Amino acid sequence: MYDFNEKVDRISEHCRKWDRSIIEEHFGKVPDNFIPLWIADMDFKVPGTIANTFLRAVQRGTFGYTYVYDEFYEAVIDWQRHMHHVEVGREAITLTYGTVSTIHYVIQAFCSEDDKILLNTPVYDPFHKAADKQGVVCIYNPLSIAANRYYIDFERLEMQLKEEKPRLYFLCSPHNPSGRIWCKEELYRAAELCKKHNTILVVDEVHGEQALYGDFTSILSLDRDLIDNVILLTSPNKAFNLGGLKTSYTIIPNDEIRRNFKKQLDKNSITSPNVFGILGLIAAYKYSKQWLREVTVYIKGNYEYLESYIEKRIPAIKVMKMEASYLAWINISELGLSSTILTNILASKYGVLVENGKNFVCDGEGWIRINLGTQRENIIEALSRIERCVRDMSSI
Repeated sequence: MYDFNEKVDRISEHCRKWDRSIIEEHFGKVPDNFIPLWIADMDFKVPGTIANTFLRAVQRGTFGYTYVYDEFYEAVIDWQRHMHHVEVGREAITLTYGTVSTIHYVIQAFCSEDDKILLNTPVYDPFHKAADKQGVVCIYNPLSIAANRYYIDFERLEMQLKEEKPRLYFLCSPHNPSGRIWCKEELYRAAELCKKHNTILVVDEVHGEQALYGDFTSILSLDRDLIDNVILLTSPNKAFNLGGLKTSYTIIPNDEIRRNFKKQLDKNSITSPNVFGILGLIAAYKYSKQWLREVTVYIKGNYEYLESYIEKRIPAIKVMKMEASYLAWINISELGLSSTILTNILASKYGVLVENGKNFVCDGEGWIRINLGTQRENIIEALSRIERCVRDMSSI
């Protein structure tokens, strides 16, 4: 059994999430007892299976150039088979160096200036930023809400694919910021429409390892003909808290699409990998499944505590039903404040640092995102402060 209540000193490790100078650049002045629930990494130590792998490498004392060796491919193939029940050929896998940079390379590979990409909104902002930096136009398919869950408007999606002719459709699965898991029928419709209208479907599954309720469905579980124009982006970084290793990979079943993507990597001189990145991925995928099971149960407990606390004690705000990841999406619209104002008040007066809903491209106004990947005492204290904040504002 792992102890996820153990406090970890992240301030001394030059951690962006906890570094005061970075926090105050983003939020302004904050109290000394701040609780950072914004950047999407976890405050837990990695399992010993990973840490000891790194220690053995350090003890060897050499860190020269490496290459993508057989164990990497074997680990990915076995992981996809046992975790997601899909068969992946070695040739379909390409090592990359962080999902965000990979988004840029995908856009560079398949879009020219003024081409279009399609996004469901609200969504993880680096999709939009990557398009903007590459001179590509974003078109938006706003998600609808029913029964406290997001849904894709497929009628509008088909119209946009037909009329706007985007080169790429980026689908965040599970969805960030809400943790929504798209079911097989929804994935089927998205893939079918993209194939019909000759749009490449780019699916980000980085949060797919932490399904809180039920199972996660990978896009690769669809029939082979439906995934022939799919690019899958994923990594162990979110599930195992390895974001600083900048190690990820793509799975691209189609030979021509994969060749064009790899040409773009060559143009960007993406060559030998990070020594520790490959070691970390192998150790995570081969030896750390029990840790992942336990941390997912712990995060589920954090979510259920948050959901119950808000329902009973802060009913003016609402938690969207969360199905995966450690990121909770909170509707604060009944407070009558903008996301920016509430985020700033929580940070400056109460020391609770949350992600502003306006940072998720569009359609995030009236929302905040809270990171639950931390010790429960932090969640308990943060919720107490949020309750006090809401009470103080209602008395003004």
